Amino acid sequence: MLTLLFLTINCLVAKSSPKENSQRALAFKRTKSLDNGISFSWLEQTWNKAPLNQNAIKDSDFELLKKLGFKSIRLPIAFSYLETEQTLTAQLFRNIDKVVKQSHRYGFKLVLDLHNGNLNDTNYTAQTAKIISIWLKITQRYRYTSPDEVLFELYNEPPHMNPDVWKDAAYNIVTALRKVDKNRTYIIGASNYNSIYELSRFVRLADENIIYTFHFYEPFFFTHQGAEWIGNQVATTGVTFPYSAENFPALNPKAKGTPGEAHYQLYKKDGNERSVNDKLQIVKDWGNKYAVPILCGEYGVYNKYADLDSRCRYIKAVRAALKRLNIPGMMWDYNSSFSIFTGKPSILNLPTCMKDAIGYNPAK
Repeated sequence: MLTLLFLTINCLVAKSSPKENSQRALAFKRTKSLDNGISFSWLEQTWNKAPLNQNAIKDSDFELLKKLGFKSIRLPIAFSYLETEQTLTAQLFRNIDKVVKQSHRYGFKLVLDLHNGNLNDTNYTAQTAKIISIWLKITQRYRYTSPDEVLFELYNEPPHMNPDVWKDAAYNIVTALRKVDKNRTYIIGASNYNSIYELSRFVRLADENIIYTFHFYEPFFFTHQGAEWIGNQVATTGVTFPYSAENFPALNPKAKGTPGEAHYQLYKKDGNERSVNDKLQIVKDWGNKYAVPILCGEYGVYNKYADLDSRCRYIKAVRAALKRLNIPGMMWDYNSSFSIFTGKPSILNLPTCMKDAIGYNPAK
């Protein structure tokens, strides 16, 4: 009887697993193709006046990125434009269409990212329906694109919310989209803004064709120093990487009583390459646990206050750690406040230390 049961189970596995395994293998392959990527900050900038008319990505930008060795593009988009007047909807689509065509022409993989939303613990039912409606429009629009070339990131940085609520929302979004798009690879992160710690507690979805993403800005005390939109916890500036007792600034009084005060005390331990490696190991272990592909969807340094050499050392350390752990990564960002350039994007405005950090070799 036991032998018969064993043979029956093996038969069922043989019938059911090949499709699942091929889908997962496909997700791993597509994840790898996203390595050495970068985000275009543009269409998500709802805080700017008429962003749809500004900062269009030119062919010369793709040519520069190709020369620098980048292989994929992440396009964050405020799809809330789809909920407004028809003129804006048409204009948004024209912009996306252009980037889709440029990416194909220059051989870049492309991630379309829903970058804004109002999802939370209390409105998730209505917001999930809205997210599904938006993605159904996007799916219909780009059904002709190769799923090897265009991937969908379903929701950027789910907020600090009940992780079970977020997982339920993610499950419902994926389930609805799979009815009309069987082969597209979806990218999903954990709550608390794609936190590595929340991802380490996340339970993977049943769908096999998913890439799990996280954003890496550890230590946040360094990477976001002085960032006005964060608040007083990052008010302390002049923080170098790695930690240097000799050059460590005094705690900004505004940061007292905020998480920034605790981060100030911890930076001696957190501000080094070993800590970067240890924290990335957390998500690597999670990916190994479930045997699913993972992607570092964002990493970088706010460049207004962090000194150039520290930024270069940090980016080089993160890239080295990602490579060692075999985790594909995409930088934030090409041409905005986290840019690797010292002016408008160009080879001339790429500092020597940053060339070294990103592994740019003009001889290749």
